[in-house]
Amino acid sequence: MTSDLPRVVGLDISLTGTGIATPTTADTITPGGRRGIERIQYIRDCILGDLLDHEPDLVVIEGPSYGSQGGQAHDRAGLWWAVRLLCVEAYPVPVAVVPPATLKRYATGRGNADKAAMAVAAYKRLGRELADDNSVDALWLRAA
Repeated sequence: MTSDLPRVVGLDISLTGTGIATPTTADTITPGGRRGIERIQYIRDCILGDLLDHEPDLVVIEGPSYGSQGGQAHDRAGLWWAVRLLCVEAYPVPVAVVPPATLKRYATGRGNADKAAMAVAAYKRLGRELADDNSVDALWLRAA
């Protein structure tokens, strides 16, 4: 029996732990000790594998956080665009981009919710308790 519901994958793109929520799981891709381009390629390749496995009708990714402080802004931007282009060129699927504040507002009712509030909302509203905030965000992206 097939479902008429669209297959949606949520991606919370991060250099240290990319959250991915598929119709059956929510997990985090961790790059281990990889750095630079090897890290970006590893995360991209893992995402491609999941896309090929789940054949989504839509991928929902969190938009860049333009106000983020700290190092590796160049690598973060490179990873975001590598994944974004992957969905357009290597695995052609429509992509929806959700700004971080919009995602938080959808999940909790507040656009400035912290990671703990997002996790509590996932438990209360979606009945899911997840291991880390990357998979929580990815689950909310998928739900949105």
